Amino acid sequence: MKLAILSRSPNAYSTARLKAAALERGHDCKVLNTLRFAIDLSGDEPDLQFRGKQLSDYDAILPRIGASVTYFGTAVVRQFEQMDVYTPNTSNGIANSRDKLRATQILSRHAIGMPGTSFVRDKADVLPAIDLVGGAPVVIKLLEGTQGIGVILAPDTNVAEGIIETLQSTKQNVLIQQFIAESKGRDIRALVVGDRVVGAMRRTAQGDEFRSNVHRGGSVEAVELSEEYEQTAVRAAQIMGLRVAGVDMLEGNDGPLVMEVNSSPGLEGIERATDLDIAGAIIDHIANQVDFPELDVRQRLTVSTGYGVAEIHVPEGSEFVGQTITESGLRERDITVLTLHRNNVVIPNPKVSRELEAEDRLLCFGKLEEMRGMIPTRRKRRAKVRKLPDEPIPDAE
Repeated sequence: MKLAILSRSPNAYSTARLKAAALERGHDCKVLNTLRFAIDLSGDEPDLQFRGKQLSDYDAILPRIGASVTYFGTAVVRQFEQMDVYTPNTSNGIANSRDKLRATQILSRHAIGMPGTSFVRDKADVLPAIDLVGGAPVVIKLLEGTQGIGVILAPDTNVAEGIIETLQSTKQNVLIQQFIAESKGRDIRALVVGDRVVGAMRRTAQGDEFRSNVHRGGSVEAVELSEEYEQTAVRAAQIMGLRVAGVDMLEGNDGPLVMEVNSSPGLEGIERATDLDIAGAIIDHIANQVDFPELDVRQRLTVSTGYGVAEIHVPEGSEFVGQTITESGLRERDITVLTLHRNNVVIPNPKVSRELEAEDRLLCFGKLEEMRGMIPTRRKRRAKVRKLPDEPIPDAE
C-alpha cells in the first residue's frame, strides 16, 4: 500500500508513530505537508499538485488536519475523495467534528447520550438557555477550542452570564452545557478504529482543575470499557463519518455522555497508558480497507430515474411485523433491503429469512413510488416538561 499522511508536523509523536508503523509493515509511506497542495480543477479529471508538481498515485491517505487549517485541509481531503483515494476520515466527518455545535446537532438525532446543551446569540436568551440545561453551574465552551482551551466552568448564573456576554462581545460563538457533577475532573478517551475500540484510558484532572486534558497536566490510566461505553464510542464516531477517532465521554449516573469526537486524536497519551500499538491498528485498518472504499450510497444509487434510497419504518401493528423479508413482498415491488436497524444494532445485508419486528427500520433501494407510502411520517417535536418548584398544598376546607 502507498500511504500519504497529511500532516504539518512530521516529527510530532503521532505522525512519527504512524509512519513508523506503516514502514514496519512494509508499506510505502510519506508525510505530506497539507498546506503544500494545490487543488487542480483545470483538467478533465480532479487532480492534485504537491510542491508545484503533479502528485503521484496513492492508495490511501490518513488526514492529521490541525484546527487552524480545517477549511483548506478538508478541501484537500475532499479532492482525494474525488480521485477515489481511500481515507478513513471523510472531509465532511472532519469538518463536522471540528465544529462542536454541528457535531452535537448531528449526534443528538441518533439517541447518543450527551450533556444538555444550548446555543444562543441574543443577550436576552442567555438566562433561559442556562435554565434549559439545568441551571448553574454550567460549562461554557468555545465552538472551535481544542485541548481544553476555551472551556470554562461557571459556578453560578451571574458569572455564567458575564462570561458569555464578554465572549459574545468579542464575536466568539459559545455553547452552554450542563455540568455533570459526578464526573468532575474525569473523563474517558476511547480510540475507535473501524468498528471497534482498540484502546481506552481514563483521564483525571490535577487538583481543583475540572478539565482532564493531558495538555493541562491531567493523569491517565488504562481502562476496560463496558459494552455500553464501547458501543456508544463506535456509534458516535461512525455517525460523524470517522473511522479513526478519539471519543471523549463523561461517566454519568445513567451511562456514557459523549463530549467530543476528535478526528485527529493524539496517540502519545493512550499508547503510553495502555501499552498498545494503536498506530499499528490504524495502519492495519487502512490497509484492509484500501480495496473496499466506502461509498456514499445515496449519491451512487440515485442516478437511475425513479429509483433511490429510503428508510422504511415498521411500526407497531404493521402488516410486516412477524413476516420474513421474503414474505413482506418487498422484492416483488422492486425494493431491496440494504440494512436493517433494530434498536442500536445495524444488520447489514439481512437474510431474506429474517423475521421483521416492530420498530425495525429498513434502509432500502428501489422504486421511489413504491416506497413513498412506506416512508415514516415526519416526527413531531415533543413538548418538554419543565419541573416547577414544589408548592405547598393548601389545606382542605
